[in-house]
Amino acid sequence: MCIPCCFTVSTSEVGVVETWGKYSRVASPGLGCVIWPMDNLVGRLSFRVQQINVKVETKTLDNVFLTAVVSVQYQVLREKVYEAFYALTNPQQQITAHVYDVMRSQLPTLELDEVFEAKEDLALAVKNALAKTMAGYGYQILQALITDLDPDQRVKNAMNEINSSKRLKYAVAERAEGDKILQVKSAEAEAESKYLSGVGVAKQRKAIVDGLRTSIVDFSDNVKGASSKDVMDLLLLTQYFDMIRDVGSAPHCKTTFVPSSKSFGDDLRNSQIQAEFAK
Repeated sequence: MCIPCCFTVSTSEVGVVETWGKYSRVASPGLGCVIWPMDNLVGRLSFRVQQINVKVETKTLDNVFLTAVVSVQYQVLREKVYEAFYALTNPQQQITAHVYDVMRSQLPTLELDEVFEAKEDLALAVKNALAKTMAGYGYQILQALITDLDPDQRVKNAMNEINSSKRLKYAVAERAEGDKILQVKSAEAEAESKYLSGVGVAKQRKAIVDGLRTSIVDFSDNVKGASSKDVMDLLLLTQYFDMIRDVGSAPHCKTTFVPSSKSFGDDLRNSQIQAEFAK
């Protein structure tokens, strides 16, 4: 006794119908009908893009273990529904096996730093290997992405320390260069200041000499019988008294010893007084 049975197939899907256990046809989206028990709807296939995340743990050329996460996006080919349904029992396991094979053959040839730089090349190698193999089974590989590279936590800490040390070294070098520039500019400013101070002192002394010369000439002209030596002695004595007055009036000066010895005894006495006061 044969009984007609109805079924529905969703959009972006197809149904696989068998007759007495043998592949018969593909049921399109919408309402379908089979004659039971002769015909049977044995399964459905989706044309939507699917994704599988594969976590691979392996080591690099410099013996660092890391975990890589590879995301593979695939889709059933419309013209190869028969192969996609009957050729593979579990397409996810097949894709996972190929990802393992490619990643564990590529990563051991690269050092850890090179792995992060070669993410695009690794993803392309995975995609090419899967596309060539899975096309025969009715699946199209749309994209393969390496979404995560996670080395051991201690390795990450060490990498952060290396990066921090490099940046600290750069900062110290820049700070030293800045200090060098400040010292050079300070030395240049000090040299310029001393030069200008020397020019000022030279001009001051020239003015003093010119003034003394004018004073000597005027004094000699106004005082009859006075020689140039007498005028010089008088000027030197005046400057000497001015110096004594300035030293004595200084706030940090308490006692001023003015040498006025006439004999060796006076020199010895003055030396003893100065030595005693210095204590």
